[in-house]
Amino acid sequence: MSTPVLKVKDYTIEFWVDGTWYPAAIDMNFELQAGKTLAIVGESGSGKSTTALGVMSLLASNARTYGSVQVKGVEMVGTSAGHLQKYRGKEVAYIFQEPMTALNPVYTIGAQIIETLRTHFDLGPKEARTRAIELISMVDIPNPEQSVDKYPHQLSGGQRQRAMIAQALACDPALLIADEPTTALDVTVQAEILDLMRDLRSKLNSAILLITHDMGVVADMADEILVMKDGRTVEHGSADQIFNNPQHPYTKELLAAVPVLGTSPKRSLSYSESAKPAPVLNLEDVTIEYPKRGRVPAFTAVKNLSLQIYPGEIVGLVGESGSGKTTVGRASIGLLPIKSGKLEVVGHDISHASQKDLQKIRRHTGIVFQDPASSLNPRLPIGESIGEPIFLAGLAKGADLARKVEDLLDQVELPRSYRNRYPHELSGGQRQRVGIARALALTPDLMIADEPTSALDVSVQARFLELFQDLQQKLQFACLFISHDLAVVDILSHRVAVMQNGELVEQGDRDLILKNPQMAYTQRLIAAVPVPNPAEQEKRRVARLASK
Repeated sequence: MSTPVLKVKDYTIEFWVDGTWYPAAIDMNFELQAGKTLAIVGESGSGKSTTALGVMSLLASNARTYGSVQVKGVEMVGTSAGHLQKYRGKEVAYIFQEPMTALNPVYTIGAQIIETLRTHFDLGPKEARTRAIELISMVDIPNPEQSVDKYPHQLSGGQRQRAMIAQALACDPALLIADEPTTALDVTVQAEILDLMRDLRSKLNSAILLITHDMGVVADMADEILVMKDGRTVEHGSADQIFNNPQHPYTKELLAAVPVLGTSPKRSLSYSESAKPAPVLNLEDVTIEYPKRGRVPAFTAVKNLSLQIYPGEIVGLVGESGSGKTTVGRASIGLLPIKSGKLEVVGHDISHASQKDLQKIRRHTGIVFQDPASSLNPRLPIGESIGEPIFLAGLAKGADLARKVEDLLDQVELPRSYRNRYPHELSGGQRQRVGIARALALTPDLMIADEPTSALDVSVQARFLELFQDLQQKLQFACLFISHDLAVVDILSHRVAVMQNGELVEQGDRDLILKNPQMAYTQRLIAAVPVPNPAEQEKRRVARLASK
């Protein structure tokens, strides 16, 4: 067999923290051949991304490593910065999880691609720009001649991810490291990004090291799978073997936690059509517009939308990025004004409510944001963050407030001792629980959950969904659950509403929408959902591509 593109042997990474060396990846051993994809999977904190960063020698200054990492037969561990510079970008390229933070916000995407090209090749400015436009075209960003001069914030999430892939592919690298490349993308954009990576792998014969917690993506892309837990490899085999005949208990547990579209038991409410209570949330012909700002023209984000949510009901709101889902969620609790129509929350019309009126309404509503790390105050212990709404509402203080905070921590299954910890001291799943506890602080009648599971790995997500269901059944709050993960919506929702380009295109009973959709757009969304089964996923992919 030819020399592998990547060979990792007896590789260990440790970090120096408070006077102690802590291992993050222990005795890693694997090889990756040209034209193949190796997926590394495992829970958050298992050492997946640390291993990938170690391959690129991008570890923090408090890290030390042992063992060997060879790229095309050349040793990377212990080599000089100048030698590494020749390999980074040219032989090994990295696609980071969050393109908005990885791309430089003050340079156009074209300038960033041109910089990569001119660093490694003897190209003039015009030649490099022409090549940058070719690369932008290759990754299917619309209007490449204009897009080359756009800044990252002027692109959608999917387009930013494509721009980063274009930069990564600028030098035709032998090894492409993709760290959660589709986490924040909706299913149709995710399917397009995976198609793109698959095509480029075929054209360039590159090897791909894929880091992800989405087992559907793994089934779609991987030839081999390496399963990590607590910094160690617990299982390593072909995709077929890992999915169909896993040996290690942890691998079985990981696969069992993956939600699969169409397998959840029916969820129904006992309301009959004739005896329905008044809706907790009522939107009638609502239009929401972002006003003109400077040279940016006014933009209508939601058009003539009508939607009702009843007590104790969870309605899943789905659609592609930019369809208006989050806008509807924010308007529903008064965080955005509406241009026209009628918006009622808990029986109160807030279509043109004042700030004073909205303060009263917000005692009956709660919101769980997509990213708990940025929605929690980093300077406040989580106990204060949870208790703040109760204190500001004048419902409790002192020892009574402390008891209520402890009760809320109990409800979301966090130790009471965590009340004195800060957000950065908790894992992503724990921070999301804090977000729920804060949203539940005033026992709301209406909960808005905006993509609360998108950044969670499958096992943490499974525990989160179980907790969310238990709390909703116990407290009976109504919920608008916004998500691009249709399998999660399938687990939680009683009804599903589908949005496209600011309009509601279809809504109805969960099983009716997800198993027998009438609109072509909904059918396309469902067809793009990856399933954790390599053989089945290949059939779905072929059928989806044939229908284009």
